[in-house]
Amino acid sequence: MPEAPILQRDDKRVPMPFKFIHLTDTHLANPGLKLYGLDPRARLDAAIADINRHQSDAAFAVVTGDLTHWGEPESYVNFADAMAALTIPYIAMVGNHDKRVACLDGLKAAPRDSNGFVQGTRTTEHGLFVFLDTLDETSHAGEMCAKRLGWLAETLAKAPPDMPFVVFMHHPPFPVGVHAMDEIALKQSAEFAEVIAPYRARIRHLFFGHVHRPIFGSFGRIPFSTLRGTNHQVWFELDASAPHLASHEPPAYGVVLIDDDNLVVHSHDFLDDSLRFPFAPPAGTEDRDYALNFAAR
Repeated sequence: MPEAPILQRDDKRVPMPFKFIHLTDTHLANPGLKLYGLDPRARLDAAIADINRHQSDAAFAVVTGDLTHWGEPESYVNFADAMAALTIPYIAMVGNHDKRVACLDGLKAAPRDSNGFVQGTRTTEHGLFVFLDTLDETSHAGEMCAKRLGWLAETLAKAPPDMPFVVFMHHPPFPVGVHAMDEIALKQSAEFAEVIAPYRARIRHLFFGHVHRPIFGSFGRIPFSTLRGTNHQVWFELDASAPHLASHEPPAYGVVLIDDDNLVVHSHDFLDDSLRFPFAPPAGTEDRDYALNFAAR
């Protein structure tokens, strides 16, 4: 395995953190079509351009499902065409809006296990990355059948006893408090929890998509994160009686930094065009005057 890049800091050689990108819920339709008033292809193109410009040193990107909105073959062609511009490798996973066969037929970046599910692993210098298939093509809720749970149990058991894990899935395996999304979370949450129970201390992070919200916390002491999609979002509402609303909140992608001790997740609103300015005052200007009398130039 190649050595980690080195950063010079105060005459000390410090290994750079391992970096990867988290994308989710791209919801591509067929070329030229808008979705909820937005162009999902244009927004994915903008995310990719931003990653190429600012995060090209990332090892790879992971797209945690809902690659397309209706699972049509032409939409996977559209997705593959967009992702071809990305200068780093990527892993494509399925979500409840995807179709498994169309995804596997259309995307070389989609992993496949021995049972034909979109599952796989990638070994990195910071552990085994595990990608799970939670798609039930008859429901928007998540599913992990006995075969998929068996694959997960076998994969975790086969890993060296000191190897940490980073787990990726589309559906959250626990409620997040947004009632409409909790109704379509992973149905086999108890079974999933039972499979991972012996390995909880070794799971460094759980990444998922599906909820189109920036949410961070812990699941049975496993740190987790999710973020907004690249097209439309789910409006924040914890009242179960409130209507379930989509929104045009800013899209985001995640930048993840890992070293031996820490895992840091940044959520980046890549289309944000708000004013940027120096914290430091111009030469000859008092800091207090600069802050209180600031005027955009």
